[in-house]
Amino acid sequence: MLIERVDHFGFNTDKTFKQRYLIADRHWKKDGGSILFYTGNEGDIIWFCNNTGFMWDVAEELKAMLVFAEHRYYGESLPFGSNSFKDSKHLNFLTSEQALADFAKLIKYLKRTIPGAKNQPVIALGGSYGGMLAAWFRMKYPHIVVGALASSAPIWQFENIVPCGVFMKAVTTDFRKSGPNCSESIHRSWDAISRLAKKGTGLRWLSEALHLCTPLTNSQDVQHLKDWISETWVNLAMVDYPYESNFLQPLPAWPIKVVCQYLKNPSVSDSLLLQNIFQALNVYYNYSGQVRCLNISETATSSLGAQGWSYQTQESSKNPSLTPSGSNGELDPWSGGGVTKNITDTLVAIVIPDGAHHLDLRANNAFDPTSVLLARSLEVKHMKQWIKDFYASLGKKHGIWWDKG
Repeated sequence: MLIERVDHFGFNTDKTFKQRYLIADRHWKKDGGSILFYTGNEGDIIWFCNNTGFMWDVAEELKAMLVFAEHRYYGESLPFGSNSFKDSKHLNFLTSEQALADFAKLIKYLKRTIPGAKNQPVIALGGSYGGMLAAWFRMKYPHIVVGALASSAPIWQFENIVPCGVFMKAVTTDFRKSGPNCSESIHRSWDAISRLAKKGTGLRWLSEALHLCTPLTNSQDVQHLKDWISETWVNLAMVDYPYESNFLQPLPAWPIKVVCQYLKNPSVSDSLLLQNIFQALNVYYNYSGQVRCLNISETATSSLGAQGWSYQTQESSKNPSLTPSGSNGELDPWSGGGVTKNITDTLVAIVIPDGAHHLDLRANNAFDPTSVLLARSLEVKHMKQWIKDFYASLGKKHGIWWDKG
């Protein structure tokens, strides 16, 4: 834990809190080594640490110390403890700017207190919102990090920058490619739900057919049901990985293809269509076979911080920002808000045709497509160059020429 200021930029409070971070130094070398710094995003840092196998896979090659920093207001890094989400006064310090300042202070602390770390290059890495933070970190604190890998970072996904329909268009494309009539079945299901809900016993029938934990009782519940189903399809598009995974939920390989096996015929009756929708939803929520009912208040693992993320996404829509991005998977609906073409020789975009949400940051897997293997090799190549350039610059500064290969 590191003691951080609740407010890095103001003078109205001198309150502090404990920020959690994780360190792995098994492969770290004091001579010519590096520090890979994961810019934690909206959840428990242990969960992100366990789902960022890429860093562990390249640690030995880069002689790297791995640091995973938890984002304020998530996991155990709560500025006001149990009152952190009490009201806007307490949530006022939940911003990307404050989080980046936390990261900067943490790196300075580690360099000051760990023997051998002082004169080593730091590379920021992150996926999704964490990827946005990695890119912003490099831009805002270029004297602290020598480079950034921003995987699946939708840094242009803001109002008036990216058209609103781009995201859902990408989700629709994923389902259209994964099975005949799959996207058409989903499209037709929305009206089918509305028609069934208007019938005398429709709400009860829907509740039972979809095996809901809490019965539907009114039109607001029906809208909530539709939103929950829609978010489920979005999550499936993000984690459409080529192998079994347990990121947002336990899922089979290529889960959208499995889902679409139940959605081949959009022309069936409303009731049969919704029974098929249940089978499709069950792939996402009950692949393990242990779930007795479906909870429409949850769509992902509890390791993600729903309260903080809800607040952040509301605030971010008010503050558009621009910054270059990193790796983008073409299966990932967030790729529409990422940078998919090189901006300069050093602001490089890597596109992964068969990649879902930050697939490149996951651990090596025998079922990885060639495109993600190539992407990872390019990412390592760039990181090696950043490290080499850092030591060359350091050597010139001190009258020594470093050649670490």
